[in-house]
Amino acid sequence: MNWKICLVAVLAIGFAQAEDRRVSEKKASPKKNPAPPAEMTLPPGAKLVEPGTYTFTDKDGKKWIYRQTPFGLSRAEDKPAQASLTPEGPPIIATEDGDIVRLERAGPFGVYRWQKKKSELADDERAAWERSRDKDKSAAKAKQE
Repeated sequence: MNWKICLVAVLAIGFAQAEDRRVSEKKASPKKNPAPPAEMTLPPGAKLVEPGTYTFTDKDGKKWIYRQTPFGLSRAEDKPAQASLTPEGPPIIATEDGDIVRLERAGPFGVYRWQKKKSELADDERAAWERSRDKDKSAAKAKQE
């Protein structure tokens, strides 16, 4: 008896899936091919900067760079270069302990801690140590007032 019930359930599921397929086939309509994008051409008046690279200023005053690539012509807006390409890392926290300076910096895997003698500090470590001394002095002045 149980096996007959299981057989009927499996057949019912099979028929339901077959009907779903027919409905989805009817809903799917043939896709229309969109028109291919217009091919970019080099505007008249573009100046050759180096082989395969041109500059052009449009009527609005925007400067554009055109480059010939293996896949066709590409265009990008000519923006001024950034002053610094390397991002500054998280700030270094320095605490003085006699002749040793203890340094901390947040990193991707937690806080990095190290210590160095005052005479062996690198430029960024020395700057962090001087900032911490200035903070301590300004805090002491504020406390006195």
